[in-house]
Amino acid sequence: MKYLIVGLGNIGKAYERTRHNIGFAVVDHLAEQDKVDFVVERLGSLAYLRHQGRHIYLLKPSTYMNESGKAIRYWLQKLSIPKSRSLVITDDLHLPLGKLRIRPKGGAGGHNGLKDINERLGTALYPRIRLGIGNDFPVGAQNDYVLGKFSPAEMEVVTPAIILAGEATLAFCTQGLVMTMNRYN
Repeated sequence: MKYLIVGLGNIGKAYERTRHNIGFAVVDHLAEQDKVDFVVERLGSLAYLRHQGRHIYLLKPSTYMNESGKAIRYWLQKLSIPKSRSLVITDDLHLPLGKLRIRPKGGAGGHNGLKDINERLGTALYPRIRLGIGNDFPVGAQNDYVLGKFSPAEMEVVTPAIILAGEATLAFCTQGLVMTMNRYN
C-alpha cells in the first residue's frame, strides 16, 4: 500500500525552523531516520521510504503554505493514492506547545494552508496531525509569531513532539487511523 505524508511549511532560508514549518520538521525527521533524501520534484520535494511493507512518500510542498492544496492534489493524483491514505502534518495555534492532535477530518481553524487543501480537494475529509505551537503573542502579532523561530526552551518541548509525530505517522501507515488516534491523542 502507498501513503502520502505531507509536512506543511514554507520553502526558503527565511522560513527554516519557524513555528509554521513544524510539518516540514516532522517529515525531515522521518527522512533522516530512514536515511533517505528529498528530491526536488514538481510542486515540492519528495522522499520515498519503505516501512513494514508500506510505500511511504514524504512531501514538502514548494507552493508555500497558502497554496499547499495544489501540491497535495497533484501528488495524490500522480501517485494514485486515496485521500484516506494521506496524512497532513501542520502547526496549530490553538493547541498548547508540543501537543499532538490526530483527526480524520476537520475545518481549517483559521489555518490558510488547511483552508486551501480543503478547497482544492473539495473536502475536509482527510487525516491530519496538528502539532501545537502555542499562542503566546500579543494581539495583532500572529503572523510574526507563526513565522518566528522556536526559542531554545521551546525546542526542548518541540523536539520530542516532532519525534512523537513521526512515530504516529508510521503507526498511521501500519496500524490505521483509529488505532493511531487511540494511542497518540
